[in-house]
Amino acid sequence: MSVVSALLRVRAATRRRTALGIVLVAVPVAIGLAALAWRMAGGAAAVVAALLGVALAAVIATRRIRRAGLRWLVRRLDADRRDMEDSAALLFAEPAALAPLAQLQRARLEGRLAARPWTPAPAPWPWRALLLAWSVGVALTVATLAWPTAAPPRAIDRVPTRTGSPGAPVLRAQTLRIESPAYTGLAPRTQAELDAQATIGATLHWTLRFSPQPQRVALQLHDGRALAFVRQGEDWTATLRLEQSWLYRIAVDGDTDGVIARAQPWRLEALPDRPPEVRVRAPETTLSTYTRGQRAWALAFEATDDFGVAADARLRITVTRGSGEAVTFEDHTRTLHGTGDARARTFVATLDPAALGLEEGGDLVAQLEVRDTRVPTPQQARSASLILRWPPPTPPDADGLEGLARDVLPAYFRSQRQIILDAEALIAEQPRLTRETFETRSDTLGVDQRLLRLRYGQFLGEESEGHARPPPTADADDTPPPPPRKPLPIDDFGQDDPSAAAPATQAAPAHDDAHDDHDHDHDHRPADGTTFGRADDVLEAFGHTHDLPEAATLLDPKTRELLRSALREMWQSELHLRQAAPREALAPANRALVLIKEVQQADRIYLARVGTALPPVDFARRLGGDRDGIAPRAVPGPAAVELDAPMAAWQALAWDEAFDPAALVAWAQTQPRALDDPLALLAAIDALQRDPACTACRQALRAQLWQVLQRPLPAPPRRAAIDAMGARYLDALQEGAR
Repeated sequence: MSVVSALLRVRAATRRRTALGIVLVAVPVAIGLAALAWRMAGGAAAVVAALLGVALAAVIATRRIRRAGLRWLVRRLDADRRDMEDSAALLFAEPAALAPLAQLQRARLEGRLAARPWTPAPAPWPWRALLLAWSVGVALTVATLAWPTAAPPRAIDRVPTRTGSPGAPVLRAQTLRIESPAYTGLAPRTQAELDAQATIGATLHWTLRFSPQPQRVALQLHDGRALAFVRQGEDWTATLRLEQSWLYRIAVDGDTDGVIARAQPWRLEALPDRPPEVRVRAPETTLSTYTRGQRAWALAFEATDDFGVAADARLRITVTRGSGEAVTFEDHTRTLHGTGDARARTFVATLDPAALGLEEGGDLVAQLEVRDTRVPTPQQARSASLILRWPPPTPPDADGLEGLARDVLPAYFRSQRQIILDAEALIAEQPRLTRETFETRSDTLGVDQRLLRLRYGQFLGEESEGHARPPPTADADDTPPPPPRKPLPIDDFGQDDPSAAAPATQAAPAHDDAHDDHDHDHDHRPADGTTFGRADDVLEAFGHTHDLPEAATLLDPKTRELLRSALREMWQSELHLRQAAPREALAPANRALVLIKEVQQADRIYLARVGTALPPVDFARRLGGDRDGIAPRAVPGPAAVELDAPMAAWQALAWDEAFDPAALVAWAQTQPRALDDPLALLAAIDALQRDPACTACRQALRAQLWQVLQRPLPAPPRRAAIDAMGARYLDALQEGAR
């Protein structure tokens, strides 16, 4: 035997020892798991558990054996034998591929191994892993053997034999076949359990076998109705169409001792067919904006149902035209064919807005209607309404008198808070701005401050500006000031100010703009021939007045003084802003904001104080005790509330009184959605009827009723009991009366 063969035999022995160690660790664990699976799920589960354990052990053993390869053998040989001179790899190389010097070294190594063979020490056994594995295996096996024996199947235990009546019929075998409606696509199934869940409309077939054979067998429902079984040879059969949830029992003739009547009922739970659901996949939002020239509007819907969606769906299209009270509607209907699985169909459509007649200012509304496959009455569902809206025309950006001629142009006013924020932003940007730009922006803020001051000044009944403009001179600058910017109307609370967004055609905004452009110069000559200088003609021509008495009395004196102080601060703020000094304008602007807040919070409505007009007192009858002519008046009390069935049963159970279970059963059948599990309530009622003295049954029924009781309204707190001081006070009153 060559030296290389001896080394390979050493490697094979090491591999066998490793595999044996893994097997010794895996065997007890696999046996314990198989025993546990056999106890819990039967023999098939035990076989599966054992096979899984063997497969896992084989995988681990394979990986460990591969580690003991040729490299491991070379490293181990070099580590154990120094005379190998770290050249043990030459023993396993091809001789023809070695150099002469390497061949010489290999011959020397073979001679040394022949003179003194290599016998490595065997690898130690994994004692800790073996001890742990055998402990776990033994523990699982012992626990499995000590596990209590499972009770007989519930289907047999529900109908116990009557020990007091020898020869009574005993249920030996039972099957329940469930045939779901054809539209559901569910295959018929047969089960041994008599508890069942099925779709509404399913047909249930019972097949029972007794020993000995009874004379009559019936299926008793919880509402008292009975369904007779028909004997067919050795079997008893019955059929029921499931329309609602039921509790039922199997009643056999000769049940004189009431054993079957005390058996726990079985459950038949009717599962409703949910309506389909429609989700919009495209577009992403329900409101889309029409772009000019758009000829396609893509729509995509996904309809899902628990049993199936009809292949065809109806797309309802509505086109609106006109505005205001002259809006007209035009309806269209299209049939879409779905694609995909029956339980999740996709409906796609592309609409042409122009072909459907979408006009400027109109809407195109689309909504999908789908049906499921329920027979005979399908259920319908609708998607969200998708709207394609033709946007209104953008209002033109016009300045001066051209803007006043527009039909729809809101008059914007800056708020005091916004002016402060813009001034702070301008101060922060001053190092990066040129001198001319900085002055222009500061002057624009001054114009905004002026407009706001004029707006608040109207509430004091004063003129928008003080005096008429002086005559023009030759050195006057005819260049108009830059128009004020038009920010969004924001009130002093930082929110949109609806009062600021008035149409430009109204008198007040037009009046303000006119004052802004002409500095309140009323020296105009009317073009219609009115007399110059007459106040009535001037008012008729220009259509506005100032210093109205009503305007001066809108606010109380204190509030008017606050507003006047705010206007003075606005004057100072405007002065500094017009002089390109926004830093000095911040202080008066902030003081004006504080005063405006006080004005906004002031009381503005006053009601006259009037006394109560009581009927005159008849002193002839006063303190006389004569009650003739006085009708008795009943003390008002809480309205009588009729107790519903759950509340009446709850109170009866609380006081150990009898109650009407039929009313509670009827309530549970008419309102099945009031409880998460209506059959649990019916089972609790049935258990209490079978054993009225059962305290646990009463508590279980009260627990079921607690979920549906109406919460009582909060009652007023009771008056505290009379203490010693109160008793002395009442005694003193009685002594004084005597």
